[in-house]
Amino acid sequence: MEALFFNVDTGFLEGIVRGFRSGILNQNQYANLCQCETLEDFRTQLSATDYGNFLANQPMPISTSTISEKATQILVDQFNYIKTNSVQPLASFLDYITYSYMIDNIILLITGTLHERDTHELLERCHPLGVFDSMPALCVATNVEELYHTVIVETPLAPYFRDCLSATDLDDLNIEIIRNTVYKAYLEDFYNFVTTLGEPTTSVMHKILSFEADRRTINITINSFNTELTKEQRARLFPTIGRLWPAGNNTLARADEIDQVRQACDTVADYRPFLTGSSSVGDHSDDLSIASQLEDRFFQTEVQYNKEAFLQQFQYGVFYAYMKLKEQEIRNLTWIAECIAQDAKDRIQDFIPIF
Repeated sequence: MEALFFNVDTGFLEGIVRGFRSGILNQNQYANLCQCETLEDFRTQLSATDYGNFLANQPMPISTSTISEKATQILVDQFNYIKTNSVQPLASFLDYITYSYMIDNIILLITGTLHERDTHELLERCHPLGVFDSMPALCVATNVEELYHTVIVETPLAPYFRDCLSATDLDDLNIEIIRNTVYKAYLEDFYNFVTTLGEPTTSVMHKILSFEADRRTINITINSFNTELTKEQRARLFPTIGRLWPAGNNTLARADEIDQVRQACDTVADYRPFLTGSSSVGDHSDDLSIASQLEDRFFQTEVQYNKEAFLQQFQYGVFYAYMKLKEQEIRNLTWIAECIAQDAKDRIQDFIPIF
């Protein structure tokens, strides 16, 4: 019965997004792209995929930022088409997807303003899915309370920012604390929302959001080593959802080195490979290599979980999963194009394949 009622309102859009998914680049297409000698060849190879002639009107030489921007615009157009045709509860589900982009845009503008970057340049760098009318006003706020009352109170993000009002001074550390506090509130709210949607959406999205929460928890822990952030402050930034919560979170809150992070990850079978082969924290270059290795493994796991979302029908998780898979594809395209532009063919294969 659930399948019958699901299809009444959302069956068409699920079919559309599964059609979009079939256009995601496969291994053979990536192999062709990696053999390109110039960005002109790269453009020609992409024209044979679902991207079509999206770069046809761009003058040569094409910059990698233009490729990323135009590919992102295709994804934004697809998302807007789905959103325009959606009804509740899918409309609210899609709103939740945009909230993460809104958070990123707000933090980008605050950080850029703090470092006296040009406002117009900052606004151009904002993700189109996270744009809202009062965004330019963010560039004149001097503290979090002013930021909240002049801009954020009018947005759907207002409940997430309420816990940040105590951080009065806007400096780099406080901005990172604000970012992670807001993301924590957002993930917990999104998690609770998908719980109300029933199966199979709940189980599909709980798995994906739990991983996202755990990824943030691990990253916060590693990035807070040798900083001014206290262990009590660190613990307050951890989302209270995920497969590491609560025992793993408690271990990470007290951690002082990578080995303790590894022990916490070992409690979840899927997370054991994340830090395999990583040595204890030594010099700064070790830290960077561990962070880089960890980030790649996070992306690989994220891709795997989002691919698995398509194995079940009659659920909203496919809309979230498609967005994340396309974002990874855009990162892959940008990486390959950058390697071609800089003649770094030895590193061109260092992307995360999807299918």
